[in-house]
Amino acid sequence: MSRKGLSRYLGLSLKGVTYLSLILSNVALLGIIIYILVDGMGYLTWDFLFGPYRAPDLISIWPAIVGTLELLLIALALGLPIGIGSAIFLSEYSKSESKLVKAIRLATETLSGIPSIVYGLFGYLVFVVGFGWGYSLLGGGLTLFLMILPLIVRSVEEALVSVPKSLREASLALGAQKSRTVFKVVLPSASSGIVTGCILASGRVISESAVLLLTIGMVVNKVPGDMLSAGTSLALDIYYFSNFGMPEEAAATSVVLLLLVIFINLLALLAERLLRGKGYGKA
Repeated sequence: MSRKGLSRYLGLSLKGVTYLSLILSNVALLGIIIYILVDGMGYLTWDFLFGPYRAPDLISIWPAIVGTLELLLIALALGLPIGIGSAIFLSEYSKSESKLVKAIRLATETLSGIPSIVYGLFGYLVFVVGFGWGYSLLGGGLTLFLMILPLIVRSVEEALVSVPKSLREASLALGAQKSRTVFKVVLPSASSGIVTGCILASGRVISESAVLLLTIGMVVNKVPGDMLSAGTSLALDIYYFSNFGMPEEAAATSVVLLLLVIFINLLALLAERLLRGKGYGKA
Protein backbone atom coordinates (compact mmCIF):
# COMPACT_ATOMS: atom_id res chain seq x y z
CA MET A 1 0.00 0.00 0.00
CA SER A 2 1.32 3.42 -0.97
CA ARG A 3 2.00 6.14 1.59
CA LYS A 4 -0.95 8.15 0.28
CA GLY A 5 -3.27 5.16 0.54
CA LEU A 6 -2.05 4.35 4.04
CA SER A 7 -2.62 7.95 5.14
CA ARG A 8 -6.12 7.89 3.70
CA TYR A 9 -6.84 4.57 5.43
CA LEU A 10 -5.63 5.90 8.79
CA GLY A 11 -7.72 9.03 8.35
CA LEU A 12 -10.86 7.03 7.66
CA SER A 13 -10.10 4.71 10.60
CA LEU A 14 -9.69 7.64 13.00
CA LYS A 15 -12.90 9.16 11.69
CA GLY A 16 -14.71 5.87 12.27
CA VAL A 17 -13.35 5.60 15.81
CA THR A 18 -14.47 9.18 16.48
CA TYR A 19 -18.01 8.49 15.31
CA LEU A 20 -18.11 5.22 17.25
CA SER A 21 -16.99 6.98 20.43
CA LEU A 22 -19.65 9.63 19.91
CA ILE A 23 -22.35 7.01 19.45
CA LEU A 24 -21.25 4.99 22.49
CA SER A 25 -21.10 8.02 24.78
CA ASN A 26 -24.55 9.19 23.72
CA VAL A 27 -26.02 5.68 24.02
CA ALA A 28 -24.55 5.38 27.53
CA LEU A 29 -25.96 8.76 28.54
CA LEU A 30 -29.37 7.96 27.06
CA GLY A 31 -29.37 4.56 28.71
CA ILE A 32 -28.67 6.03 32.14
CA ILE A 33 -31.40 8.65 31.74
CA ILE A 34 -33.98 6.09 30.54
CA TYR A 35 -33.09 3.65 33.33
CA ILE A 36 -33.44 6.31 36.04
CA LEU A 37 -36.74 7.58 34.64
CA VAL A 38 -38.26 4.12 34.20
CA ASP A 39 -37.08 2.99 37.64
CA GLY A 40 -38.25 6.03 39.58
CA MET A 41 -41.08 7.84 37.78
CA GLY A 42 -43.74 5.49 39.12
CA TYR A 43 -42.97 6.45 42.72
CA LEU A 44 -43.25 10.21 42.29
CA THR A 45 -46.27 11.71 44.01
CA TRP A 46 -47.24 15.19 45.11
CA ASP A 47 -46.85 14.28 48.79
CA PHE A 48 -43.45 12.73 48.12
CA LEU A 49 -42.26 15.94 46.46
CA PHE A 50 -43.90 18.67 48.53
CA GLY A 51 -45.64 17.07 51.50
CA PRO A 52 -44.55 17.07 55.16
CA TYR A 53 -42.12 14.41 56.33
CA ARG A 54 -43.83 12.05 58.77
CA ALA A 55 -41.93 8.78 58.90
CA PRO A 56 -42.83 6.00 58.41
CA ASP A 57 -46.26 6.97 56.99
CA LEU A 58 -45.20 9.79 54.68
CA ILE A 59 -41.73 10.31 53.23
CA SER A 60 -41.03 13.64 51.51
CA ILE A 61 -37.98 15.09 49.79
CA TRP A 62 -39.14 18.70 50.13
CA PRO A 63 -36.45 19.40 52.79
CA ALA A 64 -33.84 18.05 50.37
CA ILE A 65 -35.11 20.19 47.48
CA VAL A 66 -34.96 23.32 49.64
CA GLY A 67 -31.52 22.40 50.96
CA THR A 68 -30.13 21.67 47.49
CA LEU A 69 -31.34 24.98 46.07
CA GLU A 70 -29.98 26.95 49.02
CA LEU A 71 -26.59 25.24 48.75
CA LEU A 72 -26.52 25.92 45.02
CA LEU A 73 -27.40 29.57 45.62
CA ILE A 74 -24.65 30.07 48.21
CA ALA A 75 -21.96 28.31 46.18
CA LEU A 76 -22.73 29.99 42.85
CA ALA A 77 -23.40 33.44 44.34
CA LEU A 78 -19.81 33.44 45.59
CA GLY A 79 -18.16 31.17 43.03
CA LEU A 80 -19.31 32.82 39.80
CA PRO A 81 -18.26 36.45 40.43
CA ILE A 82 -15.00 35.50 42.14
CA GLY A 83 -14.17 32.74 39.66
CA ILE A 84 -15.00 34.80 36.56
CA GLY A 85 -13.19 37.82 37.99
CA SER A 86 -10.09 35.73 38.72
CA ALA A 87 -10.15 34.27 35.21
CA ILE A 88 -10.46 37.76 33.68
CA PHE A 89 -7.47 38.92 35.73
CA LEU A 90 -5.36 35.93 34.68
CA SER A 91 -6.33 36.17 31.02
CA GLU A 92 -6.62 39.91 30.37
CA TYR A 93 -4.76 41.91 33.01
CA SER A 94 -1.67 39.89 33.88
CA LYS A 95 1.43 38.64 32.12
CA SER A 96 1.27 34.90 31.57
CA GLU A 97 4.94 34.45 32.51
CA SER A 98 4.83 36.36 35.78
CA LYS A 99 5.52 34.52 39.03
CA LEU A 100 2.16 35.59 40.48
CA VAL A 101 0.20 34.07 37.59
CA LYS A 102 2.25 30.87 37.76
CA ALA A 103 1.63 30.62 41.50
CA ILE A 104 -2.14 31.17 41.05
CA ARG A 105 -2.33 28.57 38.29
CA LEU A 106 -0.36 26.07 40.37
CA ALA A 107 -2.69 26.66 43.32
CA THR A 108 -5.74 26.26 41.07
CA GLU A 109 -4.46 23.00 39.60
CA THR A 110 -3.63 21.68 43.06
CA LEU A 111 -7.01 22.61 44.54
CA SER A 112 -8.91 21.06 41.63
CA GLY A 113 -7.22 17.72 42.29
CA ILE A 114 -8.00 17.51 46.01
CA PRO A 115 -10.61 14.82 46.87
CA SER A 116 -13.97 16.13 48.01
CA ILE A 117 -13.72 14.39 51.39
CA VAL A 118 -10.69 16.59 52.17
CA TYR A 119 -12.79 19.68 51.46
CA GLY A 120 -15.43 18.21 53.74
CA LEU A 121 -12.91 17.74 56.54
CA PHE A 122 -11.70 21.32 56.04
CA GLY A 123 -15.27 22.62 56.19
CA TYR A 124 -15.95 20.58 59.33
CA LEU A 125 -12.86 21.86 61.13
CA VAL A 126 -13.29 25.50 60.06
CA PHE A 127 -17.04 26.15 59.86
CA VAL A 128 -18.57 23.47 62.09
CA VAL A 129 -15.95 23.46 64.86
CA GLY A 130 -13.83 26.58 64.39
CA PHE A 131 -16.60 29.12 63.81
CA GLY A 132 -18.99 27.24 66.09
CA TRP A 133 -21.79 27.13 63.51
CA GLY A 134 -22.40 23.42 63.95
CA TYR A 135 -23.93 21.60 61.01
CA SER A 136 -25.33 24.34 58.78
CA LEU A 137 -26.25 25.04 55.17
CA LEU A 138 -24.02 28.12 55.23
CA GLY A 139 -20.96 26.09 56.19
CA GLY A 140 -21.78 23.50 53.53
CA GLY A 141 -22.34 26.18 50.89
CA LEU A 142 -19.05 27.91 51.68
CA THR A 143 -17.19 24.60 51.50
CA LEU A 144 -18.79 23.84 48.14
CA PHE A 145 -17.82 27.33 46.96
CA LEU A 146 -14.18 26.61 47.77
CA MET A 147 -14.45 23.26 45.98
CA ILE A 148 -15.91 24.58 42.72
CA LEU A 149 -13.84 27.79 42.55
CA PRO A 150 -10.83 26.17 40.78
CA LEU A 151 -13.19 24.52 38.29
CA ILE A 152 -14.81 27.84 37.40
CA VAL A 153 -11.49 29.66 37.12
CA ARG A 154 -9.99 27.05 34.80
CA SER A 155 -13.07 26.76 32.58
CA VAL A 156 -13.58 30.50 32.19
CA GLU A 157 -9.88 31.22 31.64
CA GLU A 158 -9.70 28.63 28.87
CA ALA A 159 -12.77 30.16 27.27
CA LEU A 160 -11.27 33.67 27.42
CA VAL A 161 -7.92 32.54 26.02
CA SER A 162 -9.70 30.92 23.06
CA VAL A 163 -11.14 34.30 21.95
CA PRO A 164 -9.07 35.55 18.96
CA LYS A 165 -6.72 38.46 19.72
CA SER A 166 -7.96 40.19 16.58
CA LEU A 167 -11.30 40.92 18.30
CA ARG A 168 -9.54 42.66 21.17
CA GLU A 169 -7.28 44.61 18.84
CA ALA A 170 -10.20 45.69 16.67
CA SER A 171 -12.14 46.94 19.69
CA LEU A 172 -9.16 48.85 21.06
CA ALA A 173 -8.45 50.30 17.63
CA LEU A 174 -11.98 51.72 17.54
CA GLY A 175 -11.29 53.58 20.77
CA ALA A 176 -12.93 51.27 23.30
CA GLN A 177 -11.37 51.11 26.73
CA LYS A 178 -9.81 47.93 28.05
CA SER A 179 -12.69 47.23 30.45
CA ARG A 180 -15.31 47.84 27.75
CA THR A 181 -13.45 45.52 25.40
CA VAL A 182 -13.40 42.79 28.05
CA PHE A 183 -17.06 43.04 29.02
CA LYS A 184 -18.59 43.88 25.64
CA VAL A 185 -16.41 41.85 23.27
CA VAL A 186 -14.39 39.17 25.03
CA LEU A 187 -16.95 37.88 27.53
CA PRO A 188 -19.82 37.52 25.02
CA SER A 189 -17.46 35.74 22.62
CA ALA A 190 -16.45 33.34 25.39
CA SER A 191 -20.00 32.81 26.64
CA SER A 192 -20.10 29.15 25.58
CA GLY A 193 -17.11 28.28 27.71
CA ILE A 194 -18.40 30.34 30.62
CA VAL A 195 -21.75 28.57 30.50
CA THR A 196 -19.97 25.21 30.35
CA GLY A 197 -18.06 26.12 33.50
CA CYS A 198 -21.28 27.14 35.25
CA ILE A 199 -22.96 23.86 34.28
CA LEU A 200 -20.02 21.80 35.53
CA ALA A 201 -19.91 23.74 38.79
CA SER A 202 -23.68 23.42 39.31
CA GLY A 203 -23.58 19.70 38.60
CA ARG A 204 -20.80 19.17 41.11
CA VAL A 205 -22.67 21.15 43.78
CA ILE A 206 -25.97 19.31 43.52
CA SER A 207 -24.36 15.86 43.19
CA GLU A 208 -21.91 16.20 46.10
CA SER A 209 -22.43 14.11 49.22
CA ALA A 210 -19.09 13.55 50.98
CA VAL A 211 -18.60 17.26 51.68
CA LEU A 212 -22.14 17.69 52.97
CA LEU A 213 -22.04 14.73 55.32
CA LEU A 214 -19.37 16.57 57.30
CA THR A 215 -20.76 20.10 57.06
CA ILE A 216 -24.58 20.12 57.00
CA GLY A 217 -25.37 16.79 58.65
CA MET A 218 -28.20 14.69 57.24
CA VAL A 219 -31.47 15.98 58.70
CA VAL A 220 -33.83 14.49 56.13
CA ASN A 221 -37.13 15.17 57.92
CA LYS A 222 -36.97 18.90 58.59
CA VAL A 223 -37.02 21.91 56.27
CA PRO A 224 -34.10 24.20 57.19
CA GLY A 225 -35.28 27.34 58.95
CA ASP A 226 -32.35 29.54 57.91
CA MET A 227 -28.81 29.34 56.54
CA LEU A 228 -27.41 28.31 59.93
CA SER A 229 -29.77 25.34 60.22
CA ALA A 230 -28.72 21.79 59.55
CA GLY A 231 -30.32 20.16 56.53
CA THR A 232 -29.99 17.71 53.70
CA SER A 233 -29.75 17.59 49.91
CA LEU A 234 -31.06 15.36 47.15
CA ALA A 235 -27.74 13.50 46.92
CA LEU A 236 -27.75 12.89 50.68
CA ASP A 237 -31.36 11.70 50.53
CA ILE A 238 -30.43 9.13 47.88
CA TYR A 239 -27.62 7.93 50.15
CA TYR A 240 -29.97 7.85 53.14
CA PHE A 241 -32.80 5.99 51.39
CA SER A 242 -30.40 3.46 49.86
CA ASN A 243 -28.83 2.64 53.21
CA PHE A 244 -32.09 2.36 55.14
CA GLY A 245 -33.95 -0.04 52.89
CA MET A 246 -36.04 2.39 50.83
CA PRO A 247 -35.04 1.70 47.20
CA GLU A 248 -38.27 3.13 45.74
CA GLU A 249 -37.71 6.47 47.46
CA ALA A 250 -34.06 6.46 46.35
CA ALA A 251 -35.09 5.85 42.73
CA ALA A 252 -37.70 8.62 42.82
CA THR A 253 -35.20 11.05 44.35
CA SER A 254 -32.75 10.18 41.56
CA VAL A 255 -35.38 11.21 39.01
CA VAL A 256 -35.83 14.58 40.72
CA LEU A 257 -32.07 15.12 40.83
CA LEU A 258 -31.78 14.26 37.13
CA LEU A 259 -34.61 16.62 36.19
CA LEU A 260 -33.00 19.39 38.26
CA VAL A 261 -29.71 18.94 36.37
CA ILE A 262 -31.52 19.11 33.02
CA PHE A 263 -33.40 22.23 34.14
CA ILE A 264 -30.16 23.95 35.20
CA ASN A 265 -28.58 23.08 31.84
CA LEU A 266 -31.53 24.60 29.99
CA LEU A 267 -31.31 27.77 32.09
CA ALA A 268 -27.59 28.02 31.36
CA LEU A 269 -28.18 27.66 27.62
CA LEU A 270 -30.87 30.36 27.80
CA ALA A 271 -28.43 32.63 29.64
CA GLU A 272 -25.84 32.02 26.92
CA ARG A 273 -28.32 33.06 24.23
CA LEU A 274 -29.18 36.21 26.13
CA LEU A 275 -25.48 36.97 26.60
CA ARG A 276 -24.87 36.62 22.89
CA GLY A 277 -28.02 38.53 22.00
CA LYS A 278 -28.21 41.51 19.71
CA GLY A 279 -26.47 44.61 20.99
CA TYR A 280 -24.67 43.03 23.95
CA GLY A 281 -21.68 41.86 22.05
CA LYS A 282 -21.04 45.18 20.33
CA ALA A 283 -18.15 47.26 21.56
